[in-house]
Amino acid sequence: MRWLSPLLLLAAAGCVTHGPSPSIGTLAGQDFGPSAPRDVRTLILLLHSDGDGAVPAAFSGAAQHLADAIPHARAVALLRPGYHDDAGNHSPGSRGGTSGDAYTADRIGAVADTIRSWRARYPQARTILVGQSGGAAMAAALAGLHPGLVDGVVLAGCPCMLPEWRNFRAKQGHVGFGIPVTSFDPLMTVGGVAPATRIALLVGADDSETPQRFSRAYAEALALRGIATDYRVLPGRGHELLGDTDLIDAVRRMSADPAPVPPSNATVAP
Repeated sequence: MRWLSPLLLLAAAGCVTHGPSPSIGTLAGQDFGPSAPRDVRTLILLLHSDGDGAVPAAFSGAAQHLADAIPHARAVALLRPGYHDDAGNHSPGSRGGTSGDAYTADRIGAVADTIRSWRARYPQARTILVGQSGGAAMAAALAGLHPGLVDGVVLAGCPCMLPEWRNFRAKQGHVGFGIPVTSFDPLMTVGGVAPATRIALLVGADDSETPQRFSRAYAEALALRGIATDYRVLPGRGHELLGDTDLIDAVRRMSADPAPVPPSNATVAP
């Protein structure tokens, strides 16, 4: 197997808040939607893609759109280790690079610890983890390494076959993708995914960074295990899907549906 700041409390209970996250867990970010536990039925945590350390404002915008679109949802734009945003939030730790070397045990563990803290705050809420690109790789690996921690996962543009994807990027001429890494390969973690987990995969038909084959193989492996899997190729779309209406719809479906019984004959639609 490939082995892969503290912030101020902003609102009183019952208010709808928009802004920096409270001191929950080890990672920082911005959160949106109702804050009182009695009002939160769905807890959505977003993981951004790999980058140079600065996360664009569109990331927190995507979290706000999800909170606005889904009733009784609290959405958290979670900053991965070592990243910061334009609101002055910064998560501790080392971010890693952009060549598939950032999906390591310590970084995934920091995300998992923060999710546990959020879940403790909203124990009655269904928890959905949403990841874009490198954030999707982290989310997929987390589902297998920490089974049952989240109820559902939505993956957008996922490099879910890490060695094959890194080889693909190296052939495209991108620097650093030929160097060995200690990141987890999401495909190799499928066996640990809890049977009741729901997973949706979205990939743009015109995605040249993480073409659909790297998501499809992971979806097929999930289906073979009986995991409820929704795999969709989006016509006319490229790599960036975090604010896409189809992604919002996928999260909405996952938040509204009852907890699934894992099917014995799950398949992946073409």
